[in-house]
Amino acid sequence: MMKPSDLIGQPKIDKEEATAMRVMITGGLGFIGSQMVRYLLETVPDIHIINVDALTYAGNLENLKDYENDPRYEWVHASIGDQATLDRVLAENPVDVIINFAAESHVDRSILSAAPFVTTNVLGTQVLLELARTHHVPRFLQVSTDEVYGSLPLGGSNWFSETSPLTPNSPYAASKAAADFLCLAAFRTYGQDVVITRCSNNYGPYQFPEKLIPLFITNGLEGKTWPLYGDGQNVRDWLHVSDHVRALWMVALQGKSGQIYNIGGHNEKSNREVAEALADILHLPYSVITPVADRLGHDRRYAIDSQKITKELGWHPLVDWEQGLRDTVQWYKDHEAWWKAIKTGAYLEYYQQQYGPLRKDSPSA
Repeated sequence: MMKPSDLIGQPKIDKEEATAMRVMITGGLGFIGSQMVRYLLETVPDIHIINVDALTYAGNLENLKDYENDPRYEWVHASIGDQATLDRVLAENPVDVIINFAAESHVDRSILSAAPFVTTNVLGTQVLLELARTHHVPRFLQVSTDEVYGSLPLGGSNWFSETSPLTPNSPYAASKAAADFLCLAAFRTYGQDVVITRCSNNYGPYQFPEKLIPLFITNGLEGKTWPLYGDGQNVRDWLHVSDHVRALWMVALQGKSGQIYNIGGHNEKSNREVAEALADILHLPYSVITPVADRLGHDRRYAIDSQKITKELGWHPLVDWEQGLRDTVQWYKDHEAWWKAIKTGAYLEYYQQQYGPLRKDSPSA
């Protein structure tokens, strides 16, 4: 059996080889996963993508409707915990890399019920790792989050690096940290070719409108107020999804086995700053922002040090924060049918449960 030390620093995949790759993407009907599928189909000529997605509440067939008849793309309706189905798929369709996006990812929902997060994020990842070993998949990319590092103090100058200790504070973050440890254990124990990425908060097109930026945009377009947790001073580092998927492909092709790569946007903003920036773009008064009871265990600050991926692979973010935010607002304006179809039924029930009664209409500008 190959030792983990034999894998570290192994030769990078040639770009010409990458054009004929077969890729399994899990969770490819969600926000970031669907953007990964789009990016690969648009930039890698001869690629073939198998998208495994259970189509849970955050998955949406409309996210990839443009490609449903593309011969380079196929969707398998299955969860990552469905070992029998995925075993059959991999036996019939050998792949060069698995990129695991599939995850329950909303912290608020993990506070209400942690069980689905353990089932998908931990047990599902373990199933995928075992199948990747059984079918000799050359590379496994685990898409993780900066939330596994825990929280930094406000006003500090320190950032999370790849060697920072993991101190997750929410059930969601704990489940992702557990999945990361399983991946590292697979590398160290079995010599499995695994790489891990940890990104900062993403924003951009097709993001499910329970997350902060699309929630505020769509509520603004509907004339509703914006629920802002606590004092609104919690700081996040924002990364445009297009910069993220570009970084992920670089890591998939060139990242060193057994390594972790942080992917940060270098846009640290408080939640109130984000809300006020969106209000400015939408020409709404700041009074649209409505404080609500703070989230339990709310982390104060995330900040990513992404020097490693910049130095080793040459990646750096390209999307300007202000322009990216304006473009995102415009996308939601142009795709009203997409998000209005989501903000009904179970979504509204969850919204009421999470935020309680809010003023229905926002003040006029």
